[in-house]
Amino acid sequence: MKVRHHTLFGLMALFLIVMPMTKVLAADLLPPQQAIQQASAQLQDKLQDKSFTKDFAKINQYVNEVIYPHTDFDRIAALVLGKIWKTATNDERERFKHEFQTLLVRTYSRAFIEFKEWSVRFLPLEMEPGANKVIVKTQVLQPGIQPVGVDYRMILSGGDWKAYDIMIEGVSLVTNYRTTFSNEVQTKGSLNAVIESLAKRNAEALASKPKKNS
Repeated sequence: MKVRHHTLFGLMALFLIVMPMTKVLAADLLPPQQAIQQASAQLQDKLQDKSFTKDFAKINQYVNEVIYPHTDFDRIAALVLGKIWKTATNDERERFKHEFQTLLVRTYSRAFIEFKEWSVRFLPLEMEPGANKVIVKTQVLQPGIQPVGVDYRMILSGGDWKAYDIMIEGVSLVTNYRTTFSNEVQTKGSLNAVIESLAKRNAEALASKPKKNS
């Protein structure tokens, strides 16, 4: 079964937004889990401000500021393009990273408005001494619905733990987007054409207010 991109990112954003509802103390979490909890706490505080949630431009900017330190966008962009990344020019790489980050952030921002009344729990995390990569396992909970498994691939980069992939019930966000962009490059004929199309979609999306539950 195919999983739509906005569903994947919606759940990812949902996780960040509602995490404080679990009332987990940071001291009880390991560093990779703390990175996620820290971002979620910041987003949860803003979610209480109803006037703030009416301004999509402000939400988009704030979400970018909050998740950027905890997300390895460079690694995600390279993994998403896969083999295409190796043959891309430096200019194409930078432009793709910028537009892809914009796509992720605006999708986060939409979910920031839409998702409420959920909770999340961390599953036990065992780390080997000196490990620089881990998978943080969580479950998204909602009354009357089976728990949804949401796992984060995390990497220690520059002393900070950052997410570089998310798996919803075992489905990788990176893998999904890699397939999509690979097909688009074949259809449009070049990476440059794909970047231009993505830039146009981003500009149009940011120029208009997102429709609720769209």
